[in-house]
Amino acid sequence: MATPVSPTVAGFRCDGRRHCSQMSSCEEAKRFLANCPGVEMDGDGDGIPCEQQHCGH
Repeated sequence: MATPVSPTVAGFRCDGRRHCSQMSSCEEAKRFLANCPGVEMDGDGDGIPCEQQHCGH
């Protein structure tokens, strides 16, 4: 398994949050999806997390 990309946002870390209900924004959800293993925020597998809560169009 590849090592997660080092986050560019100061203070970011994988802290155990895994679900959309635990995110405060689309950008936060994207950072978790890209960098943290075991998140459950992209149910349809299209690479866009939390489409109904935060990242919908």
